[in-house]
Amino acid sequence: MKLKILAKVDSLDTQKSIISKIGELINFKNLEPGDKLPSERMLSEKFEVSRSSVREAIQKLELYGLLDSIPQSGTFVANIGVIAMNGMIEDILRLEDPDFKSLVETRILLELKTVRLASLRRTEEDLEKIKEALDAYSEKVLRGEDAVQEDLLFHLAIARASGNSIMNNFMLIITPEIITNFEKYHVCDKKLANLSISEHQDIFEAIKKQDPMLAKQKMKDHFTVLYQYCYNIKKST
Repeated sequence: MKLKILAKVDSLDTQKSIISKIGELINFKNLEPGDKLPSERMLSEKFEVSRSSVREAIQKLELYGLLDSIPQSGTFVANIGVIAMNGMIEDILRLEDPDFKSLVETRILLELKTVRLASLRRTEEDLEKIKEALDAYSEKVLRGEDAVQEDLLFHLAIARASGNSIMNNFMLIITPEIITNFEKYHVCDKKLANLSISEHQDIFEAIKKQDPMLAKQKMKDHFTVLYQYCYNIKKST
């Protein structure tokens, strides 16, 4: 099972530049709701950036409801007026790069919701994927190896099991930032890794039993250290 995350390969300035150019393209070509954008390859060549950077910018615009991506068909302008779209793009370009505390808070809020939904909606295939991620994490921890990516893979498998594509996409977007910053801020002490194995197991069992309240509580227990981290950050600011 491969970790499928959005790689942050370019700077925030590059992403903002692509978003701005997509907006200009829509205006220049007078594209209307339902009109199709050029392919990622064509946009990457036109803007002279990587395809992954174009994909990340498109996914951000999709999350804000400005674009619609349809598998095997392409990306289309969403059902929104030009004036509103231009205003929203300006707002997006003014957004600052989120700090780690904000990412952690967002992740906690998302995961308390996704784990509840996953316990209600999960399929047998979803359970297999979550168990695979749990086993991969456990094996690395027991070997004394870094398992940050396997940890996040477990949580991403739960997000997919929630059946909510928007929340899943949000998780995919914030995951690279969390991977980058985990060791930088030393949030996950290696001494806690063994405890996390049993916590992951408890979360998995609650999802398996389809008990949403228990699943949510076990996820809250798992995030005790992150809660404390955010609390300490607030006290120091």
